[in-house]
Amino acid sequence: MKDLLDRRGRRLHVAARLAAACLTVAALSGCAAAPGDLDPQTGRELQARVLAVSTAAANADPAVGLRTLDELVDHLTRAAADGDVSFKRHQSIMKAIGAVRADLRAAMAAKTAASKAAAEKAAAAAEKAAAAAEKVAAEATETAAAPNIAVRPAPATLAPLPLPSPAPDNGNGGKGPGDSPGNGSGKGKGKTEG
Repeated sequence: MKDLLDRRGRRLHVAARLAAACLTVAALSGCAAAPGDLDPQTGRELQARVLAVSTAAANADPAVGLRTLDELVDHLTRAAADGDVSFKRHQSIMKAIGAVRADLRAAMAAKTAASKAAAEKAAAAAEKAAAAAEKVAAEATETAAAPNIAVRPAPATLAPLPLPSPAPDNGNGGKGPGDSPGNGSGKGKGKTEG
């Protein structure tokens, strides 16, 4: 906000100086000028050039204002050399031009400083954004490089089955109950269901 107010203040200051220069040129070309101080046609041309400088300053374009001011000085110098402007008038106009030039240079320096500050701010923001993008890319690379291991529940552990217990020893040497060693001498006594 303060910067905005400073810029407006500088514009007003430059505009005030330019208005003073316009008034000076207007006075130079008016009826009050002594004969031979300023040619009326030259006065109108100078006024047009001062208006161009004023417009450039109002548009916050001090570079254009300085170029236009240089053109005004060239025109004024030629007019003085041709005798269209008296030495006294030339000196008073040059004094006003000097004040306007100083203001335009100050405005240009301020504009350059503001542009530089804005560029530095933009560069810092770009660096911050690049660092953030780099971090995201690194995280994405790490995620892509990690093996895709699906998390599965651990298998349930099974209790070992009990081993069959040995048959009790009945004193036959492992033969079943009875006298025969199991040669099939027994006859079935049951009925077959049918």
